[in-house]
Amino acid sequence: MVSLLAIYQTPSDPEQFLAHYTAVHAPLAQAMPGLQGLSWGKAENLGGKQDVFLVATMNFADRQSLDQALASPEGRAAGRDLNGFAKGIVELKVVEWQS
Repeated sequence: MVSLLAIYQTPSDPEQFLAHYTAVHAPLAQAMPGLQGLSWGKAENLGGKQDVFLVATMNFADRQSLDQALASPEGRAAGRDLNGFAKGIVELKVVEWQS
């Protein structure tokens, strides 16, 4: 399994960010072909600086499925939206899980 992790820093307006994320961005991401599941949640540090606000995980069968999803019209639409509402506060990581 391969996951695309989106790690969001604290936005200037957390309520507006969450409203957009839940109403617009998550549905765009959920439309991506090959997506096996999307989970997200607000992050809480157990100590120190609170710099991460939200983390989302999108799961795919393998790297090829992820790459195809990102290149699809749905993936490009989600990417355009991400650049609009989260530019400068999101970091994307690909994780190839081992067991």
